[in-house]
Amino acid sequence: MSPISLSPGAVPLRDWHAIYRGAVPELADGCRERVAQGAEAVARILERGEPVYGINTGFGKLASVRIANEELTTLQRNIVLSHAAGIGDATPRAIVRLMLALKLASLAQGASGVRPETVDMIETMLTRNLLPVIPAQGSVGASGDLAPLAHMAAAMIGVGEIEDDGEVKPADEALKSAGLAPLELGPKEGLALLNGTQFSTAHALAGLFEAETGFRAALITGALSTEAAKGTDAPFDPRIHALRPHPGQIAVADTLRTLMAGSAIRASHRVDDPRVQDPYCLRCQPQVMGAAFDVLKNAAAMLAIEANGVSDNPLIFADSGEALSGGNFHAEPVAFAADMIAMAVCEIGSIAERRVAMLVDPALSNLPAFLTPRPGLNSGFMIPQVTAAALVSENKQLAHPASVDSIPTSANQEDHVSMAAHGARRLGRMTDNLHAVIGIELLAAAQGCDFHAPLASSAMLEAVRSVVRAAVPSLDEDRHFHPDMVRAVDLVRDGALEAAIGIALPTMD
Repeated sequence: MSPISLSPGAVPLRDWHAIYRGAVPELADGCRERVAQGAEAVARILERGEPVYGINTGFGKLASVRIANEELTTLQRNIVLSHAAGIGDATPRAIVRLMLALKLASLAQGASGVRPETVDMIETMLTRNLLPVIPAQGSVGASGDLAPLAHMAAAMIGVGEIEDDGEVKPADEALKSAGLAPLELGPKEGLALLNGTQFSTAHALAGLFEAETGFRAALITGALSTEAAKGTDAPFDPRIHALRPHPGQIAVADTLRTLMAGSAIRASHRVDDPRVQDPYCLRCQPQVMGAAFDVLKNAAAMLAIEANGVSDNPLIFADSGEALSGGNFHAEPVAFAADMIAMAVCEIGSIAERRVAMLVDPALSNLPAFLTPRPGLNSGFMIPQVTAAALVSENKQLAHPASVDSIPTSANQEDHVSMAAHGARRLGRMTDNLHAVIGIELLAAAQGCDFHAPLASSAMLEAVRSVVRAAVPSLDEDRHFHPDMVRAVDLVRDGALEAAIGIALPTMD
């Protein structure tokens, strides 16, 4: 995979996605000059001798405590060590990589007052796959993701742990093995490293990317379920959606219509099916999935801005030599975006589970009970549907908005916080659940279509069925179901369904 050139402040969403998937970022030319100017501005501020938060004062409630110049290096080291107070499981590698890249792009805009060698250190760690071990719990999303980012900064100064190509080592040992010396922090650098929203933003972006994977797969499985139930494509007629022109609704209807074009199963519905209307889980896919798509796109737009912003404090303006204290570290935009993603993920899974429930019910689907040729002796898809229901209910509980919560911290100096980290971290669990629900629907829909032989679906959906059947044979009689589900979920997660249809599906970027 080719390196990704980062132009700080103008990185497209697709590049963050590539980094999440393993691409290595490199700073574009010209960034280090801006960084050097910011560091020089900090030096000039110190020469003036005026108290400036985080440069020569204490932090948080201790901002009124003045720090002598000879203790500034100790001040920055101390803030890293004292704030590295996270707990819980280690943050996933892909998210740590994205987190480092986000911090790299933020610092490289020159408004944080760090030196070029500090930026170089982050870039080198990414290039050499030296990833700090970062406990996942401990951030309330303001004053930035302090504890997680402090663990990142601690690894840079040789404290804590680093994962080096899969092996966890003491940070100083991992740096030495890579030929790197621990970073010695200059004025403001500790604060600049651990202040910001990069932990929350990395988790939210990861949730967005995984939600997009689930959304695209659900378009395909939704079309396949419609075929399995011998549903009609009349509700996808463009004239219907032109009268309620939400962009997502139109895009989803167009996609479903394209996926089903040329289906012999669909044609059979026109001949002898007495049903007048299909259940909502089939008929209202454009309205539900389209609304989810629009919500995801709105969240994507918010996160694209956040990923290209500077969110530490104070901010350094080299042209005027000022250090301005503000609140860009407050992750409220990320919290709202994460809540939006959670709601969309919940609804995509919810309507998919209803399609599975419809397919296993002979009264609704006109298929054998629980999609097995010999119901009674065999239970077929009875319990996979129960599993899908359990996952959907779990996602409903997880979808409660995190952004409406707040709790005062730092002796009430930081009296309103975003809870963005909570909102963003849960997205990994929710999207895992979504992928599993879609995997179950994939198996159920393919099984339902098996009963319509020799009638075939569209060329695209038959290609999807071929991919499924290459991994999971048709269920003629009960067998150990779990391995089948694991294979199906892998097909969803790996993008195999989209690859099979050979057309581009709606995208967030």
